[in-house]
Amino acid sequence: MARRNKILIPEARNGLDALKARVVQAQNPENAKFEAAEEVGVPLKKGYNGQLTSQQAGKVGGRLGGSMVRELVKMAQENMVKKR
Repeated sequence: MARRNKILIPEARNGLDALKARVVQAQNPENAKFEAAEEVGVPLKKGYNGQLTSQQAGKVGGRLGGSMVRELVKMAQENMVKKR
């Protein structure tokens, strides 16, 4: 079952979209998932993707989400070092 993760601070949407694009080196945040899918070999296309297995969908989501979390942790660590 798909999760519907809602952003706690809706104003952060633009920043999260920019981060998503940055972690996969995409020019446009809307294309980030397609570039991530291409990197992991998943045939994701615009529109309906009901033929994808949950494993394939997880590869794309894991690539994006995992990279975003790593980048956020790295940014937080750098910020903590600067404050010292």
